[in-house]
Amino acid sequence: MSEATQASAPGTAPTENERTWGMLAHLAALAGLLIPGGGLVIGLNALGPFLVSVAKGDQSDFVAAQAKEALNFNISVALAAIVCLVLWLVFIGILLGVALFITWLVMTLIAAIKASEGVAYRYPISLRLVK
Repeated sequence: MSEATQASAPGTAPTENERTWGMLAHLAALAGLLIPGGGLVIGLNALGPFLVSVAKGDQSDFVAAQAKEALNFNISVALAAIVCLVLWLVFIGILLGVALFITWLVMTLIAAIKASEGVAYRYPISLRLVK
């Protein structure tokens, strides 16, 4: 196996390629921002991590774990965004939506930085729907 496709053994540090794909698993969620107003609400932010999982998850345990973590977090955020939409009718949803967006953005960037350092990051607030 070449270094680019070789997965690191359990207990060893991830390769540079694995760290890059782990980081992309988290940053791919930002692709949902390309659709104005719709990225968080309809769950497009979960599409990027899912595609990374499908593309590289079987080649590396580190990439698979980071993609699943990003996918779980972004599904959780999409569900919270739906709640914020419902609460928008009583105006509290506006404030909660802004807080959710800021939290999502900051936590996604922190996770991407940690993954690029080779740290298996787990979001502190996330439903573990995908195992």
